[in-house]
Amino acid sequence: MTNPTDGDPLPARGTILHRDTARVIPVRRTDGRSLLLHGWDPDRVDQPFWFTIGGAVEPGEDLRTAATRELLEEVGLPASSEDLLGPLCANEIRFDWAGRHIVQQQTFFALEVDDFVVSFDGQDGLEAGTIDQHGWFTHEELVASGATFPEVLEAVMLASDALSSPASDAG
Repeated sequence: MTNPTDGDPLPARGTILHRDTARVIPVRRTDGRSLLLHGWDPDRVDQPFWFTIGGAVEPGEDLRTAATRELLEEVGLPASSEDLLGPLCANEIRFDWAGRHIVQQQTFFALEVDDFVVSFDGQDGLEAGTIDQHGWFTHEELVASGATFPEVLEAVMLASDALSSPASDAG
């Protein structure tokens, strides 16, 4: 098996990587479930987890543009930045991934969606090698699974609450 980090634009192992990211949580209009991706750190394939769609903000992009680009690349969903709700919350996390220490500023948005066919065809090599499935979840199901992180649980709850509030029905 090849290493999914081979040939991808990551700094050398042992590097500290600071990055700003835009995260987006599609929430299905029909049942309020949130779309998450399932994957793993290539150095710890036996410890998979559920996480939100999103990634680094590229030079010249704002957060909303990065969020909609990531939606298209990671799950094949075209969206307009005007359709995003939020930012819902922002936080900083620190973690190790693929031998790098990452300090990540992340800003979360929500997007109300109808059913659509999730496609991984736009993923880059690193994503394709570390993401294997998607799933639609309620906040309660994620809590019960124990297979995600506190900041993801908070963002999913905020997305669900924001899209079920009367103000979101006006649009």
